[in-house]
Amino acid sequence: MPAPVARKANTADPYAWLEQRDNPEVLAYLTAHNEHWQAALAPDSALTEQLFEEIRGRIRETDLSLPIPRGDYLYYQRTRAGDEHPRLYRCARHGDSLELDSASEVLLLDLNQQADSLGEDSFISLGDYQISPDQRLLAYSLDTSGDEVYRLFVLDIQRNQTRELELAHADGSLIWADDNRHLFALQLDDSHRPATLQRLDLQGGAPVEIFHEADERFFLAIGRSSDERFALLSCASKTTSETHYLPIDQPLGTWQCLTPREAEHEYHADHGHWQGQAGWVIRSNQAGINFALYFAASANPARSQWQCLREHSEQVMLEGVSLNQHAALLSLRDNALPHIWVQPAHSEGYAVAQPDSLGSWHVQDVLEYHSPLMRLHYQSLNRPAQIRALRLADGEQTILKETPVEGDFNPADYRVWREWAAAADGTRIPISLICMGERPAHSAPLYLYGYGAYGECLDPWFSHARLSLLARGFVFAIAHVRGGGECGEAWYCAGKLEHKANSFSDFITCAEHLISTQLTSPEQLVISGGSAGGLLIGNVLNQRPELFAAAIADVPFVDVFNTMRRPELPLTVTEYDEWGNPDEPAVAARLKSYAPYENVRAQHYPALWITAGLHDCRVQYWEAAKWTAKLLEHNQGTAPIYLKTDFGAGHGGQSGRYQALREVAQEYTFILQTLGMTEKTPI
Repeated sequence: MPAPVARKANTADPYAWLEQRDNPEVLAYLTAHNEHWQAALAPDSALTEQLFEEIRGRIRETDLSLPIPRGDYLYYQRTRAGDEHPRLYRCARHGDSLELDSASEVLLLDLNQQADSLGEDSFISLGDYQISPDQRLLAYSLDTSGDEVYRLFVLDIQRNQTRELELAHADGSLIWADDNRHLFALQLDDSHRPATLQRLDLQGGAPVEIFHEADERFFLAIGRSSDERFALLSCASKTTSETHYLPIDQPLGTWQCLTPREAEHEYHADHGHWQGQAGWVIRSNQAGINFALYFAASANPARSQWQCLREHSEQVMLEGVSLNQHAALLSLRDNALPHIWVQPAHSEGYAVAQPDSLGSWHVQDVLEYHSPLMRLHYQSLNRPAQIRALRLADGEQTILKETPVEGDFNPADYRVWREWAAAADGTRIPISLICMGERPAHSAPLYLYGYGAYGECLDPWFSHARLSLLARGFVFAIAHVRGGGECGEAWYCAGKLEHKANSFSDFITCAEHLISTQLTSPEQLVISGGSAGGLLIGNVLNQRPELFAAAIADVPFVDVFNTMRRPELPLTVTEYDEWGNPDEPAVAARLKSYAPYENVRAQHYPALWITAGLHDCRVQYWEAAKWTAKLLEHNQGTAPIYLKTDFGAGHGGQSGRYQALREVAQEYTFILQTLGMTEKTPI
């Protein structure tokens, strides 16, 4: 069946009518496109099912998360075969053991039961969940539509009674006060921005507004300090930040500002110990874009009193700090790779030993503050996620849990390596790669992924699903283009605002490098990106469509020119620091020059798989819908263009784990169809 064709309106934006979410004609158009891709994939439904079963077969469907100790209890999650969602439990804790006590096990929250109450194919996502200090109450938040608006609940564990809290438009974040009576939560404004801090009293009464952020560029975030002494409120734009704090045992007290915001000054404060001394530990860019580390006394954290602990480095980015009573862990980035440095309280610091040359570290700050251990999350392209216990005194590591891969899997069967592509201005662009067996001697099908925005780092990650492509001879690659944060803050700045074009040219440079080194060919090259990465994909398709056989654009931000001119839309104003304010003529011209939707033109486009979520609050569904309509209007070739809209989901797609696996199987079927590989069996 042919792709549905949208009517054109006689306006400057002929497909703007697709923005009418409740218009029956719009819903019919989206439904017709779903029927179109379903019909196209139907002849290979057996392949889709095979891919689904392959991926499912590698996942341990009945599994147990690593317990988190807190006070007298262990907290953990179970998954069971056939269930879309996990269940949350706790049991009694016996000393330092992580062994579960089945006799005392209590089911706290069953998301499957919650989903069933909403109906078939429902959406449900657990936001935050926090146990009260006395461990008698569980506060949690649920999104039941995919629009990232949450309802708040409190479970009385002993009585097994749950009640909903009265706070409309909650963003889902929660923290307890030490009195076990008051909760702090954030509320969204009309533009879907966490803008107001509210105090909730479990003994009754309306929420009390504590703080409202009027500047639409700033988001609020809440949490507890590492040592549990303070509630922290962060007010941050993409270039400026400010922290407020309150003793957590004084919920009715007055919040204090650590140091007032100043344009272009970003700082992030935590309270805990540094080499045995309690106080504020502050990461700040006041001395340089890669951040330095400072210390301030608990009673006087004014900026004038900050003492430098670690100087700014031009080469090494200080990405974060995790505090423990016995040591501080610094998350660093050097040469496009993450590293962790440990500064114990009473001995020399040391670098955490890395398992591989190309992997990804993350500090899991989930243990009690006085613990002699910290947990690290590690993974690489060929190594599934591990949780490691790091003994702070000497750096010894113990693998506590590794995400299992069922079936015949051995990390040694895969080659992982890094290459560098040379941009026209001489910049070297890193590319991370993996394949099964040795590096292909001849051109192979290759899946190239990119993002390049907000300073986000695409560090190598493991995927159970990806193994199905690797088993069919694919190479998988990540293009670490400018605009991301892989090479520090300067790398990010070199791909934003007036430098955004670097992200696009870097991705094209990576594609050309992979072709010129005969790893792949245009007929075998598939590219992919989501959200702001969809902007990347849309732009390079307009520039160089002949380089690619197929493209995947998940919830793509492709109508950037029109969206950024509409401040009433969710999140638009906060994005000015990333893309620019189109009220400035030069910025408007720049946005229009690279916006994928604006620059679609008559040429041969490769095959496209485009997704959207009807309830997406970050990238509105109509961006994908309008772009699809314009591509179909101008495409001079015969390659298919599919639009897949999830009517019951938002930015992250379906919430159930099997639902998500089926979506991947459908995408892979599209790829294999496009490359003529539907008969290709795994190696």
